[in-house]
Amino acid sequence: MTVSSGDNAAAKHQLRKQALARRSALPETWRIEASLKLADHVDALELDPGAIVAGFWPIRDEIDPRPLLDQLRKRGHRLCLPVVAEPHLVFRAFDRESDFVPAGFGTMAPGPGAEELRPDVLLMPLAAFDGDGNRIGYGKGHYDTAISALEQTGPVCCIGLAFETQRVNAVPAEPHDKPLHGILCETGFMRFGGNRADNSESDI
Repeated sequence: MTVSSGDNAAAKHQLRKQALARRSALPETWRIEASLKLADHVDALELDPGAIVAGFWPIRDEIDPRPLLDQLRKRGHRLCLPVVAEPHLVFRAFDRESDFVPAGFGTMAPGPGAEELRPDVLLMPLAAFDGDGNRIGYGKGHYDTAISALEQTGPVCCIGLAFETQRVNAVPAEPHDKPLHGILCETGFMRFGGNRADNSESDI
């Protein structure tokens, strides 16, 4: 039986709603502790030395990547944050001395005077994910557009950051959907090769 794009969209909407409800139900203190645990798995990411890493500013009840970003900074990685722009996201460099301004959707980012960088690694928020590295975003398509643009100038490693409770059995992926290279949760890092998970270095 052929599944229409409308059916896939409806299924994704339902999975997104359920996963975000589970995330929202997590106690605040638990979310803080889980976010701190991301930094414990920094070495499992095995990023290339000097790779430029784009994080994100957490909103609502998202997992907080800032402890992990601080560990990456200490390992010599330049950091940047996304800003909503046309035709796609731009990524502005930041360090401990940077001034931050509102960047849309409740996020913060360095101001327009900050240097724009081309990230080698995207640490991405998401609504839900499955064991094959398929993700469900928030439905705006900002990262999908940014990834397509970045891939025109070279490879980019896409790693999702999420709480384990956001995992679903299966995301109804479509041909244009690109699986993540890895998922990092409070329980550990899962690396993917194509559509198959490599758990050899994962605690999940």
